[in-house]
This record gives sequence, C-alpha cells and structure tokens, in this order.
Amino acid sequence: MTNPAPLSASRLARARFRAWHRGTREADYLIGSFFDRHHAGWQEAEIAWFEALLDRDDPSVLDWALGAAAAPPEFRGPLLDALQKLDYVAI
Repeated sequence: MTNPAPLSASRLARARFRAWHRGTREADYLIGSFFDRHHAGWQEAEIAWFEALLDRDDPSVLDWALGAAAAPPEFRGPLLDALQKLDYVAI
C-alpha cells in the first residue's frame, strides 16, 4: 500500500484563509481554530469535507457546531463530532 499524496500547500493555505475570514468573529474563531488544530493529519477526504463546510453560511455551521440544528447527512461523521467538541478554541 502506498502513502497518499500530501495535500498541496496552496490548497491548505487557501482553506486556512477562508476559515479565518468568514465575516463574523464567532465563525472565524470556531472554524479557523478548528482548522489550525486538526488539519495536519488530513487527507483528501477530510480537506474536501472542510472545503464543503467553508461553502456553507456561518449561521448554519455555528448551529451545527453548537448542536442547535442537525447537520445535513453529508456533514455528519467524525469531523463534525470533532467540530462540536469546541475544545480546540483557545479562550
């Protein structure tokens, strides 16, 4: 079995920028901190999930993270579980 190809630095930089420049400070901290804490071990499936999350509006993502609304099926799984822990946000 071969190791998967590493993610490109430009793709990760673009995702990080988008994560930290959402438009609301709350979403910046939540999504940006999540990226900073978890992206190092991501492969293609995880970055694709995160990029899809970045395409969603801030209120929806915040609701999913806080458990105020159920996330659509395509976002459910271990990454959403990690997002909902909120232990990655430095206070």
